[in-house]
Amino acid sequence: MRIVIAEDSGVIRAGLADLLTDRGYEVPAAVADADALRAAVAAHHPDVAVVDVRLPPTFTDEGIRAAVELRREHPGLGVLVFSQYIETWYATQLLGDSSRAGAAGVGYLLKDRVGDVDEFVEALARVAAGGTALDAEVVTQLLDRRSVGLTELTTRERDVLALMAEGRSNSAIAELLVVTERSVEKHVGNIFTKLGLPPSQDDNRRVLAVLRYLEPDRGGGKSPGAPADRRSR
Repeated sequence: MRIVIAEDSGVIRAGLADLLTDRGYEVPAAVADADALRAAVAAHHPDVAVVDVRLPPTFTDEGIRAAVELRREHPGLGVLVFSQYIETWYATQLLGDSSRAGAAGVGYLLKDRVGDVDEFVEALARVAAGGTALDAEVVTQLLDRRSVGLTELTTRERDVLALMAEGRSNSAIAELLVVTERSVEKHVGNIFTKLGLPPSQDDNRRVLAVLRYLEPDRGGGKSPGAPADRRSR
């Protein structure tokens, strides 16, 4: 797996590169700004890019804007946003583009909520393999902004889908919700049916369900030029 890192903090950037290299991954570039990220992706064709939201020169939203652009230009590129901040407008664009393209491989983790190195590496591997890895707080804020489709799912189905967005397996969801795995499987089947996803033999339908559910309402929301919704934990 080839990984490109875009992180303005030299200490974090070097730490991530060393951590991933020590675990056998290839890190052909670790850069400090969005322009260098674009150049690195074009030059090295990585499997996944780890991107901070705020990069030079303004330290506002350069990183995640670049992530959205790269996903549109390189649909097979996995993107893991790794930051202290939640940019909900750009996050929904990142997820929405993935849903409409039928592609996956997206994640958004908050730095101060990642429990350990293994958790981060597992999430990164899941994104590189075409899955999703979304922090629970990111999912909550995205769902708060949704106005379409919520009434189609029951409260329990929304709970299950939110945990699916975090990358949880059916057994993990069952344990967290204190229900049987068979019950979770039933909820997942109902989710697929209500979202109009036909049967398939792989996990792509599971990922598409998450992406479609978190896709932005095209009839509203902020435009790219509007002030971004920035929140941190």
